Amino acid sequence: MKRATSFAGLILLLILWGVVLPFADRSSFTIHMIVHMGVVACAAPLLAVGLSGSRFDFPARWPWFSPIMASIIELVAVWAWHIPVLRELSENSGPVAGLEQITFLLAGLILWLSCLGGLGAGRDARRLAGAVGLLFTSMHMTLLGALLALSPRALYGPAEVTCFGIPLSPVVDQQAGGVIMLLVGAAVYLAGGVSLLATTLNTGVTAVSGRRGE
Repeated sequence: MKRATSFAGLILLLILWGVVLPFADRSSFTIHMIVHMGVVACAAPLLAVGLSGSRFDFPARWPWFSPIMASIIELVAVWAWHIPVLRELSENSGPVAGLEQITFLLAGLILWLSCLGGLGAGRDARRLAGAVGLLFTSMHMTLLGALLALSPRALYGPAEVTCFGIPLSPVVDQQAGGVIMLLVGAAVYLAGGVSLLATTLNTGVTAVSGRRGE
């Protein structure tokens, strides 16, 4: 199971970084958001499932590092790389684009692994903190996606771009990217947070029922 999810995450990264980014129009904000969401909301959780319980499971060594701290790191990474000047640098520089993608992957892995990893002792508390962290991430991604989708003017470049061969004006391109963040990013983190919360509540109910049956 863990090996399969890790393999799926690596294949997805290979497609995003080895096919989409090199051959698509990197000046398209929609392309950027497809890759961004693919890395942080799809590849990162798959890889985190595979890494949980391994020597790379850093919450097992550092139990003080909470999912809420990780969610703040992801917030800084996501919002910083959407500042227009940094977005322009990423579009025009291969090394900067590589740094951006590595930042997204590391921030995503730190968050998802802090939620899914850790020692067995205190797992319920970590799940609960993970639910809070993922729900907070869903909220700030919803906010950013809405701001981008509803903005009446383009923030990222004045020229027309192409998204998989489809010409888009700068405003439409930005709005499409914002909608992708709303539909994918916000939904995935919300689902993850709700799932962790439900698991924690079910575990608590089962433990209480077990004690009553003794």
